[in-house]
Amino acid sequence: MKEVVKILSIEQVTHDVKKYRFEKPEGYRFEPGQATDVSINQEKWKGELRPFTFTSLNEWPFLEFTIKSYRDHDGVTHALDTLRAGDELIIHDVWGAIEYKGEGIFIAGGAGITPFLAILRQLYKEKKIGKNQLFFSNKTESDIILREELTTMLGNNVHFILTRSSAPGTEKGYIDKKFLQKNINDFSRPFYVCGPDKMVQEISNTLLSLGASPETVVFEQ
Repeated sequence: MKEVVKILSIEQVTHDVKKYRFEKPEGYRFEPGQATDVSINQEKWKGELRPFTFTSLNEWPFLEFTIKSYRDHDGVTHALDTLRAGDELIIHDVWGAIEYKGEGIFIAGGAGITPFLAILRQLYKEKKIGKNQLFFSNKTESDIILREELTTMLGNNVHFILTRSSAPGTEKGYIDKKFLQKNINDFSRPFYVCGPDKMVQEISNTLLSLGASPETVVFEQ
C-alpha cells in the first residue's frame, strides 16, 4: 500500500521537534505504538523511506507524527523540517513496533518517547493509565517533548531525567543499573524501552540482569 497525503498543519513542539498532522486515508487504521514507512513526495526524497510512529489516536480525523529534526546533515528529518502545510508525504502499510502488554514501566530517551505517546494517550482517554510509570531521559530541559501533557496524564508517575543540566522537577543523571535498582522495586512488570539503539540495548540487558523476563521487555526490533 502506498498513499500520498497532504500535510494539514505543522506545529513546533520543542526547539528541534515538530508535530505534523496530515490527511488520513479512508479505512486507514493502526494500533497505538505502531509505525509506518514515510517519504516526502518530492523527486529528491520519494525513494528515501524512514519509519515514524503515529502519535495520534485512531478516532482522530487526521494522522500525526511527532518528529525530531537532525539539522546537522542533509537527511530526511532535515528536509521534513523545511516542509509547510500543503506539502505531501507518502505513507505505506502499518507495521508492528511497540505493543502494549499491560501496566508497567516505560523508559524513553529523547525522541524515543514517540511510540509511547499514542499508547499513553489511549490509556488516559480510557481512564486506564493506572500505575503505569514513565522514566523520560533527555539532555536538557528544553529537549523534553510534551512535558505538560505527560505530567497531566501520569501525574507523579512521570519522572524526568536530565543528563547534561539540572532543572526544577527533574533528576540529574543516567538511567543505569544503579538508577533502576533505586527507582524500581518490581522487575516482574512489563517494561517498554525506546530511544537511541545503544541506550535500548544497555537498558534491556540491565533489566534482564535485574530479573526482568525477556517476554516482558518490549522494544522496537
